[in-house]
Amino acid sequence: MVYLTNALNELGLVTMWHSTLDVKLLCAQRFVRLFAYGGSTLILASYLSAIGHSDDRIGLFMTLTLVGDVVISFFLTLFADAMGRKAVLSLGSALMAGSGLVFGFFGNYWALLAAAVFGVISPSGNEIGPFRAVEESTLAHLTPHELLSDVFAWYSLIGTAGSALGMLVCGWIINSLETIHGWEFIPACRIIFFVYAGVGIFKLILTLGLSGKVEVQKEEAPESDETRALLDPSSEQEEEASKKKGLFASTDKDLWSLIIRLFILFGLDAFASGLASLSWMTYFFKRKFSLPEGELGTIFFTTNTISAASMLVASSLAKRIGNVKTMVFTHLPSAVCLALISVPSSLPLALTFLILRASSQSMDVAPRSAFLAAALPADKRTAIMGAVNVVKTTSQSMGPLLTGILARNGLFGVSFMIAGCLKVVYDLGMLASFAGKEAPRRRAAEEADEED
Repeated sequence: MVYLTNALNELGLVTMWHSTLDVKLLCAQRFVRLFAYGGSTLILASYLSAIGHSDDRIGLFMTLTLVGDVVISFFLTLFADAMGRKAVLSLGSALMAGSGLVFGFFGNYWALLAAAVFGVISPSGNEIGPFRAVEESTLAHLTPHELLSDVFAWYSLIGTAGSALGMLVCGWIINSLETIHGWEFIPACRIIFFVYAGVGIFKLILTLGLSGKVEVQKEEAPESDETRALLDPSSEQEEEASKKKGLFASTDKDLWSLIIRLFILFGLDAFASGLASLSWMTYFFKRKFSLPEGELGTIFFTTNTISAASMLVASSLAKRIGNVKTMVFTHLPSAVCLALISVPSSLPLALTFLILRASSQSMDVAPRSAFLAAALPADKRTAIMGAVNVVKTTSQSMGPLLTGILARNGLFGVSFMIAGCLKVVYDLGMLASFAGKEAPRRRAAEEADEED
């Protein structure tokens, strides 16, 4: 029984079981949202190609979608705490439903682009809108710091599982409609977008179930445990610290230094992700190896499931070696595999690199969220996380267009090689910038908790 309890603790299941209803609803929202993203991502590039758009024009579509989402995400996350987090999430859910309806009824390029921007159709299958920054800030607000790594691990795992299931269901719905019922590809795709709209409505219902505890509590004087551990207990220093909180942010100058480094490194990683977005990856495998949507859905369901399972290991690993080292040492092998995916001419070998990449590609997600939650001042966390996401989305938006141009010129696979190399640079940059600083502060925080 003791071993079972320890295993459940290591996996973070005990933490999730005892978490509040709001935490569970936020995780459920992420699951259904990523389910919709996964389904639409599997067919997005193929659908745009089927209605007559060239590869570079598809890349432009993805780029403009991401650029538009930058603007929307910036304003929504910047004012999310003032507008109300629940209101922002509700608005996003309604727009998501509307976007699915537009894709289901219309085929005009610019109408689809507007719907993709405002309704957050994800070219990457991952978060690009304001949802994640608001939700992660809220989770950090609702969860004790020592339990954050477990909550973020399951939050990330649940999202990846949703994306995996969405791709599987979408692939076999398309396959069934085409092979059994004799539908054409374009009408079959539009059914998926109607499902996307339905998911947006369901997500709205989940959002309306959130309590008032998700909002910023004005009476709170938010201050992280790590900051208190580094401060002298004199009243004057405590008063000063109330304005400058966070793992690294002992002064405004330190905070800005942290933010700038985060902008540069996360921007580099996001640009690489844009070069090898999931939409491009599915389109690449379909075109190079002539795979139908059903098989594509199964393949990427498998890889996403592997990615989701690997996140459980990340939470346990982060408790032992720290968030930064966990991020780097798990993400680095996936970057190398990404660079090699397009090299083989045989499907089995290409799938081998794809699966090896999936085995560690998402293990950095939860530690990165926990790292940011600990590093940033609590009263500025939502705005700064939103700004970081804006930088990431801006950088990511440049990637799809470049990939589209390369694909049009017969160099599709080169984009994956470039992406893998850039991600290696990002990993080494994170290790050099933060690994040495996290450990002493983590030890100081643990000593302070023991004294308390």
